[in-house]
Amino acid sequence: MTNISFGAGIGLLAGIIIGSTTGNVNLWISLGLCFGAGIGMVFNKKIKK
Repeated sequence: MTNISFGAGIGLLAGIIIGSTTGNVNLWISLGLCFGAGIGMVFNKKIKK
């Protein structure tokens, strides 16, 4: 499992929760997936020593 898929899963979950409280689920699911994948890409980069 890569960090990108883990971040997208967390973003999807957060998007569902925020979207259900605000009443705009469609917007927040897509935003959560985008933000989660972006955060996963940041953590997926390997630091070379």
